[in-house]
Amino acid sequence: MIDVRATRWLALLHQLPAKPPYQRVKIWRRLQVIGAVPLKNAAHVLPRSDEAEALFRSLGEEIVAGGGEATLIGAELLGGQSDADVRGLFDAARDADYAEIAGAARRLLETGPASGQEIARLQKRLEEVGRIDFFGAHGRLDAEAALAELDRQRYAHPDVSRSEPADAVESEDLLGKIWVTRRGVHVDRIACAWLIRRFIDPKAQFRFVDAKSHVPAPGELRFDMVDAEFTHEGDRCSFETLLLRAHLTEDVGLAALGEIIHELDIADGKFARPETAGVGAMLSGVCASTDEDLERIARASDALDQFYSFFSSRKNDR
Repeated sequence: MIDVRATRWLALLHQLPAKPPYQRVKIWRRLQVIGAVPLKNAAHVLPRSDEAEALFRSLGEEIVAGGGEATLIGAELLGGQSDADVRGLFDAARDADYAEIAGAARRLLETGPASGQEIARLQKRLEEVGRIDFFGAHGRLDAEAALAELDRQRYAHPDVSRSEPADAVESEDLLGKIWVTRRGVHVDRIACAWLIRRFIDPKAQFRFVDAKSHVPAPGELRFDMVDAEFTHEGDRCSFETLLLRAHLTEDVGLAALGEIIHELDIADGKFARPETAGVGAMLSGVCASTDEDLERIARASDALDQFYSFFSSRKNDR
């Protein structure tokens, strides 16, 4: 955090040519990333430091190389806006960032429990904003509280404290059921649905519900939701729980996928599989392409089939 008593400013004045338009967008995004704020639309400002000077110099060189003009000055405010006014601009910008994080966390609380990947993504964003929160904006407290509540919701689930898996289930007890999970399926739920259709019941039906208001009905089996029959147990994700209880842990291909889904969902560093990023990118791409839960599962299933075949062909994979 910057010492407000010793604050002096660095200001970058720049002009860019009208074309190409993407250059303006690129420079604007760079200014956002380093935390600079506009001062009367004439300059972008940072609190003075060696790091800020290096960032502005690098950005100025990029602007000039793109055909623009850039001037870097050290500034002391003598009239008009005060130092406190400028600090307020920084706090307002960071408060907006923190509000976005808190809002995303609360939306996950409504549909929870959130996955480890979802929480890790918000925590990473909180760290990024914290690095450019030069004066300690008050909004950070709200964002931290929302993320802490996400953690409490996730790990307060009674199954999470279970050190041993629940009893295995006979295959015939899993047939002809309606499988229920939360709306907005992502990594763990998509993989679970694929596993159910491919290895447990090819004719399985799915329902996607509001977890808070759903009342279980006869013939339903719930997965990856609060109080579900198949969900997180100990440090296992729901996909791993299904593998255990459906007697599928000896399948090399499924075991490999279980480690990848665990790392994507729990994000605890337990497994270091090089394929994790690729599977994660595929699933993220599927989710970005449609909001329909069944469509997400269908689109991901072809890729998961291929990953399964790949891992199954590797005798020494585990």
